[in-house]
Amino acid sequence: MHGTTTTDSGPAARRDPGVLLAVAAATAAGLSLTSLWWALPAMAAAFFAGHRSGRTWPMAAALSVLVAAGAAAVVNLPTLLGLGTRFVAMVVGAALLPWFAGRVWRQYQELVRAGWSRAEQLEREQRLVAEQARLRERARIAQDMHDALGHDLSLIALSAGALKLAPGLADAHRAAAEDVRARAATAVERLGEVIGILREETQEAPAGPADFSIARLVEGANASGLETALHTDGEAGEVPAVVERAAHRVVQEALTNVAKHAPGAGARVHVAHTATETVVTVENAPPPAGPVPAGPLPGGGRGLVGLDERVRLAGGTFSHAPRADGGFTVTARLPHTPALLPPAPPGLPPAPPGLPAAPAALPPEHRRARRRAGRALVAAVVVPLLATVVLTGALTVWGSLTLSQSVLDPAHYAALHVGQNRSEVTGLLPARQLPYRPRAAEPKGRGVECAYYAVTADRFVDASGDAYQLCFQHGRLLTLAVLKE
Repeated sequence: MHGTTTTDSGPAARRDPGVLLAVAAATAAGLSLTSLWWALPAMAAAFFAGHRSGRTWPMAAALSVLVAAGAAAVVNLPTLLGLGTRFVAMVVGAALLPWFAGRVWRQYQELVRAGWSRAEQLEREQRLVAEQARLRERARIAQDMHDALGHDLSLIALSAGALKLAPGLADAHRAAAEDVRARAATAVERLGEVIGILREETQEAPAGPADFSIARLVEGANASGLETALHTDGEAGEVPAVVERAAHRVVQEALTNVAKHAPGAGARVHVAHTATETVVTVENAPPPAGPVPAGPLPGGGRGLVGLDERVRLAGGTFSHAPRADGGFTVTARLPHTPALLPPAPPGLPPAPPGLPAAPAALPPEHRRARRRAGRALVAAVVVPLLATVVLTGALTVWGSLTLSQSVLDPAHYAALHVGQNRSEVTGLLPARQLPYRPRAAEPKGRGVECAYYAVTADRFVDASGDAYQLCFQHGRLLTLAVLKE
């Protein structure tokens, strides 16, 4: 048990590969000062450190150690200042930028995963909403059945009761009439109980219309200010009751949608009867230009789902689509002798024109993923730029300070002559040499050493960049020269 506990509480490097990858990236970036080939493994390690690890401190700590080591090296060996530009390029280009690239890629993948999760959630919610709309429409159909069948069963019970009281009826027939009346009354009660179960608790199921006249619907729409025209082709004849109710429901919901989503637009209802089917088409003109009533519109496409379910249960097919002129068309084909029911559609239909799709609120995890991705992208731009400015500025300041301490006074230079002992020359020389070594020919021979000093620290004069070259051999001044840039 003790051994297991020790293993589980091991250092962070064992649990997070980003620590080792950050150390490897910083080390390879430092070695790239000796050979640029080290920049490739540094970039790869930095990228995977940013991608695999969700933490920032490993790379921040590794680069801090690298920068501190570079600063200490420059302070102790001023000649290394010439490698400062390459050092900044390696820290930023081989470590920081690849690390941020891996980090942004990681955040992008998390955002994509959150987006797919949200899409799946919306799809599930859409299916639930569509199923609820179908259930409501079935409850409405059940209410229609209750109104129609309850009325017929009540008439049967009434007729049976009258038959029971008819004079001259045999006792056996009187008992049979009583049995018919009792069974009809019981059927009415049971039908009411079943319909009560189907009706929703939170919303009263709409009562079925007293009649299913489409002409009465059109008259009511015109009376309420919705300009509606009705065209009927063919004779209704013996239209089944289920087809009549479905056609009435299609026209009713379509005119309601026109009033909701295209206020001010007219509508045209076309009913075509044949011997085998009834086709109902409702078209509305584009809504007139002008202000649209403010506020959210009710519905959201559920009415069309209900119509589709009503027509499907009647054995027909339902379609709806926007037109090129901005209007909308709803069509229902209702066969008089339906075959097998077509399968139910999987989801909600598109919203009618004039009803903008309400943007769904993003879940908290998706908002957090978007914020993290945005912050990572901003940091990927700002931090490398800031690091470049800070490191370059620090090198410039240190270089200027070092250069000011390596200026050889012209009067002191004039006092030097070949053959002078080095101990005499040292008292005339500045505390530091140039932090870089100018390209110049040096005398050949055993024991020859050359030192370089600045002519001036002012970067805005003609002598800026010029240098003094003093070469010694066996402790004596061998040559002295002024090197022009």
